[in-house]
Amino acid sequence: MSKGKAFEQIKIELPRKFDKGGNVIREGIDGNYATISINRPDRLNAITFQTITEISEALIDLELDPDVRCVVLRGVKDYTKKPSFSVGQDLSTVFPPNIKPNIPIHMAQFIRMYHRYFDQYEQFSKPLIAAIDGFALGGGTEMALLCDIVIASKRSTFGLPEILRGILPAGGGTQRLARRIGINRALRVLFFGEMFSAEQMHKWGLVTFLVDNDIFEEVVHEKTKWLGNAPTSSLFVIKKCIKFGTRYEQLGLIMEQIGHGIISGSGDRAEGRKAFFEKREPKFKGF
Repeated sequence: MSKGKAFEQIKIELPRKFDKGGNVIREGIDGNYATISINRPDRLNAITFQTITEISEALIDLELDPDVRCVVLRGVKDYTKKPSFSVGQDLSTVFPPNIKPNIPIHMAQFIRMYHRYFDQYEQFSKPLIAAIDGFALGGGTEMALLCDIVIASKRSTFGLPEILRGILPAGGGTQRLARRIGINRALRVLFFGEMFSAEQMHKWGLVTFLVDNDIFEEVVHEKTKWLGNAPTSSLFVIKKCIKFGTRYEQLGLIMEQIGHGIISGSGDRAEGRKAFFEKREPKFKGF
């Protein structure tokens, strides 16, 4: 992360860092990953345009940080009201400069700006994990859909209730939800504005790991630390092939071919092969 960068609506936690002698030179997370926490607990982590831009800035820095090989997106652990990933757009906040509400071309541009940031999140080159504990509503569910893995506590609730306010989930919700859980299920979610349990979303495929409330933090750490130690080059190619190659016939197979060629010369691949023959656990170092 850039030194001296201050955020108002998110918190960043970085991995513990050591010098060449093995001495700790920066306290932090025990693992090669970072966390971005939405830090508006008094508003149940409702997001503003500032929240979105701050997350974007953080991801740009973390993408280039060699100490960070995986990122968790979550709500702050210390909540003041109820646990919440995010209840979506904060309707009490003002629009960005020059955007006038209720003027169609202005509102279309506003959503285009959201799409630009959300596309950036989705295209983040490292594994992006959504840790959902509590509410994930509206834009909260849309942000979960941007992530590669969704870990949710059993007390979590999902939903896209925009229809109840006479609007639609325009932060990519109509497209990504249909791709993730299927068109028929997505239509039900979007048409009726219902709330759904984490158990239901696990059955439908949005939630990857459904976790008991009392071990939620432990599982988030375990899964994210594992990915932080995994071969970075392989994860990068797998993510691109699945998230983008599957959208167009044959493209994914071509991406596999190119990706396999690229990682064949990587240090992670050499380490994996050497560890196999030496009958030991591999120690991947990433890019």
